[in-house]
Amino acid sequence: MCIVALAWHVLDEMPLCLISNRDEFYQRPTRGLTSWENSPIIAGQDLQSGGTWMGVTESGRWAVVTNFRDGQDQKKYPTSRGHLIQTFLESSLTPIRFAQELEKKQCDYAGFNLFVGDQYQAVYMSNRGEAPQVLAQGVYVVSNGLMTEHWEKTKHLRKRFTQEFLPMLQQSTTAEADLEYTAWDILEDERKVIAKRLPQTGISTEMEALLSSTFIQSPVYGTRCSNFLRLKNNTWLWQEKSQQGTTQGQMIHFKIPLVQ
Repeated sequence: MCIVALAWHVLDEMPLCLISNRDEFYQRPTRGLTSWENSPIIAGQDLQSGGTWMGVTESGRWAVVTNFRDGQDQKKYPTSRGHLIQTFLESSLTPIRFAQELEKKQCDYAGFNLFVGDQYQAVYMSNRGEAPQVLAQGVYVVSNGLMTEHWEKTKHLRKRFTQEFLPMLQQSTTAEADLEYTAWDILEDERKVIAKRLPQTGISTEMEALLSSTFIQSPVYGTRCSNFLRLKNNTWLWQEKSQQGTTQGQMIHFKIPLVQ
């Protein structure tokens, strides 16, 4: 997962609204959004390492992770970041307690930004410089740097998310088809950042430019799926649109009432 924008307790009767893109190598095997066997998890799945980039449960737990990009870090790590999501969703720890426990062993993982939450509490942390913090009501946008780093890429997504998308969600008369169209239009934005405003993460300027758009395309790597997730009236509403370069795959819709 490489970019995410979420509104936490901003909208009436909608504690969470989230849109995101997962970027990955095209040949990495993946299963689309589904209910996992013998697990409370509803998520896609990385079939190479077995974890996931984003998921929810019927009890109202949710989590999403992005990679922290550091081109100078060539270390091999013993654990997969995708298992962070699985471990949280299958646990009974509060979001802040889970993050505090993870902090004790965060060096076992390559760089990540992690959001974990339930209906009542949301927590953000990064093992590259952000201690666990309980989120106040508001809008949060993260890509592959720290949440406190103001990349042009995240600035652009924040603007479209707050000025275009959230006002539509606040209008009860907005058609579902219009919401989905706008979500995909924002997530499929291929606008790239000019060279002088690119971050410096230890990779080439050409690669920084390639990765600077919300939607990424290249011969071997890019946006694999886009997600529009809401928790509304005690029900998860989740649309996942799979992608591979210019080829669009299946659209998956999940409607999951919470189990109280």
